[in-house]
Amino acid sequence: MPKTKMAGLMFDNQSTRYVRVDSDGRLLEGRPRFVSAIKALAAAENYAAEDVLSESASAGTAWEFKNVTEKPGGAGAIVSARVLIETTALTPRVALFLFKDTPSTNKNDNAANTAPAYADRLLYIGRVDFAPCSDLGGQSEAEATTSPPGDLPMYFECMGDSTSIYGIPVLKDAVTEEAAGMHMEFKLEVVDFS
Repeated sequence: MPKTKMAGLMFDNQSTRYVRVDSDGRLLEGRPRFVSAIKALAAAENYAAEDVLSESASAGTAWEFKNVTEKPGGAGAIVSARVLIETTALTPRVALFLFKDTPSTNKNDNAANTAPAYADRLLYIGRVDFAPCSDLGGQSEAEATTSPPGDLPMYFECMGDSTSIYGIPVLKDAVTEEAAGMHMEFKLEVVDFS
């Protein structure tokens, strides 16, 4: 089946980008890949519901998911997402706010969430909601898929000079069994349309 490119309307309903299509004009699937962001959480004290999760209580940074597309400014879709916490018996629900560049919102660990901010509306991609974390003898984990609560796929577009997207994870429930330095990993399965 011959492949070609045609201009496709982007998510802003104004700009266009070339997409791969077959000879009948059907959009061809992109190449799936897994990208991760891992941090050791500051976790200096108990978390309240709606607290940000980050590596520092005073100089936190957004979680960067590198190489979600092959080409800078590329587009794609998140088709599944996983969260893994390096501690057993933690059962919180976690939300991951995603942006195409570092947002202006609070990024400090254990501080009240402010994402998404109106000032970041042009950067905001959306929110992935995870089912409550659980463990069966291993680490606490949860997954978001095409059914609720995840409601994926979620389409995204990178900034023109970047192949990354950024996340601000937020607890939906209080956590009192945290451990300073515990690792948390978010893994996104993405399909690259660029």
